[in-house]
Amino acid sequence: MSRDADVIVLAPYSDEVMEPLTRQDPERSWRGRFEPVQGQDGGFGYGWALEFDKAYGRSGLLADLEALSWPNPLRVQVLIRDQDDDCFGLWMFHDGKLVEVASPRTERFHEPAPPTDEFVPSPGILLRTDTHQRLPKQTPPELRDPRPAW
Repeated sequence: MSRDADVIVLAPYSDEVMEPLTRQDPERSWRGRFEPVQGQDGGFGYGWALEFDKAYGRSGLLADLEALSWPNPLRVQVLIRDQDDDCFGLWMFHDGKLVEVASPRTERFHEPAPPTDEFVPSPGILLRTDTHQRLPKQTPPELRDPRPAW
């Protein structure tokens, strides 16, 4: 199953914290590694980027980011855009957990949970509510897949 997704982590003064995630690690539940985002002056800024090309191998990403010893977790921002999203979603720390922060004029739409766990969890689709002629029907929370997609 192909599902491209982009992840950007913005966190000032966190080079040492992010360093382990810039290397491949077969023990992680997600696949890939973050690349530092280069600043305009040739130095590295405060960001890291990762691209997923499959839906498999990305669950657990947010849990691994939560577990890091951030120097200032309240300044960490995680941006995620799945291939069908209209825009990036924003996750920030609240009470020690990375949670999606609602952006104006957007809504994440979910399909019902798959019948078995053999299917990967879906993050839903983040849509702009001010540009679509017809938005999909929202699945009630109790019918959504409780497993984290990220």
